[in-house]
Amino acid sequence: MTKQQILDLADDSIFGQNLYKYVEFCSWCRFYPDLFLDLIKPEIGGINLHSDQRVYLRCIMRFVSLYGVFPRGYGKTYDEVLAMHLVAIFFPSIDLAMTAQTKENAAELIKDKHNEIIKHFPMLENELADKAKFSKGDAEISFKSDSRIDNLANANSSKGQRRKRINIEESALLNDEMFQDVLKPIVEVPRYTVGKYGVVDPCELNQQINFFTTSGFRGSDEYQRNITMLDGMAKLTGEMVLGSSWFLSCWYGRGSTKSQILKKKKEMSPIAFAQNYESKWVGCSDGALVNINKLMSCRSLTSPQLKTNNDEEEFYLGVDVARSQNTNNNQSAIVVAKVIRSKDMKIISIDIVNIISVSNILNFTAQACKVKQIQKLYNAKAVIVDGNGLGAGLIDELLKESFDPITKESLGCWDTINTDNTPELNESEKIVYDLKAQSVQNKVVTTFIDMVDSGKLRLLCKKQLSEFSEKELDDIDNKVAPFLQTDNFFEETANLKLKHLPSGGVTIEKVVKKLDKDRVSACIYVLWYINEFCRDLTSSDYDFCVFVN
Repeated sequence: MTKQQILDLADDSIFGQNLYKYVEFCSWCRFYPDLFLDLIKPEIGGINLHSDQRVYLRCIMRFVSLYGVFPRGYGKTYDEVLAMHLVAIFFPSIDLAMTAQTKENAAELIKDKHNEIIKHFPMLENELADKAKFSKGDAEISFKSDSRIDNLANANSSKGQRRKRINIEESALLNDEMFQDVLKPIVEVPRYTVGKYGVVDPCELNQQINFFTTSGFRGSDEYQRNITMLDGMAKLTGEMVLGSSWFLSCWYGRGSTKSQILKKKKEMSPIAFAQNYESKWVGCSDGALVNINKLMSCRSLTSPQLKTNNDEEEFYLGVDVARSQNTNNNQSAIVVAKVIRSKDMKIISIDIVNIISVSNILNFTAQACKVKQIQKLYNAKAVIVDGNGLGAGLIDELLKESFDPITKESLGCWDTINTDNTPELNESEKIVYDLKAQSVQNKVVTTFIDMVDSGKLRLLCKKQLSEFSEKELDDIDNKVAPFLQTDNFFEETANLKLKHLPSGGVTIEKVVKKLDKDRVSACIYVLWYINEFCRDLTSSDYDFCVFVN
């Protein structure tokens, strides 16, 4: 609309005489949101926006779609919610939503950042129509402009919802099928201008969808979306991709200090640090062991299982063995697999309900005690151990009588299912399966691939630390650790690629050599055993088994 058209609409009131100035000021605020915040910043208690935050705010107000990949402690969620407040003020009657893995997580993010924003820019509180409403699973901020900010989930529960713009949190965890079917249609209806005509402004960023995340895995749907949007940015299609490593926010003094982050680098796995602080998409996209999107779809279990609930449940253990005085070396891993069957006893799914790490500085006697304690908790039918190399040492100890180091209670003496090894006590239970992994490597690998591709394998879902309750955080070993161990399993799998041998067989090798694969090894052993011997219970010769590597 031209200046003359605006003046023609104005009346003789003071407001009407200055209408064009108001329009011009609003347009300026939309285009330079950071400068508007400078105008309303209090002399005491406010914050000074850094140059990267200014670029961030201008991009989200000017481009059709923004993809931001930032490290932990960068402040991306603060900037994101701040921009949502500004959009709600300058675009009347607009409905905005933040989506996350769960509604509860999205509600907490909005609540925390809204309170920070009002503290730093108290004048924004004058734009609120009412006090912001927050509960466990809901957040709603209403504005005098008749605009609204609320929360949704990246799940089927959001299907059919309608908003004018959405921001997707932790988009690296999103699969494209969910996005296309559930999230993309949410912004189907554009905003209509408020007033006499009520039209769709052709210059407005209608149906805007923004993505914010720490980096994920190469080969995933979101990695491909990043590449596509980078191409669009080069072709000036209205898309923008922003990102940085921890260096930028650290240089500005946001988040952890340099020494703190470098300390985390020593403590964290290479993949976890690359994702959370270096903003690198990790894993292999060519020749990957499994399709990363299908592996992400396997993460559907909402809670771990810490012991058997009844005698009818069917559990198996897979064990990968490590033994070293170096704490930086790989650790022994125990994978608990639960078999879910149909009424005709066919396998529906194999649920990895828990993954336990055992310190590698423990001797084989102590590790054998740990394995037997876990087998007792689940009443596992078999424990699978790779009898090559270090696994032979653990098998020797499993074939001896073990005692609980605290209660001194006997944990029993086991026998092997498939070898002539003699246990310490006669008539010991046949539980240990002495797997010679090299002899069945091809089947072991292809079984794992098939379990992922078919969706039979089910893993614990991805959960952020902020999603755990205080009660759960007080019981880290039982309530939190299984989810973190599953994250580590996922990282290890993404770091593996399929290698074809001259003989026609296949094996696996690591992309990043110093990253472990013990959890994956333990898992593929137990999956192979279940697939090989337990598909039909009536034909199984074994009552108990254990996999150990």
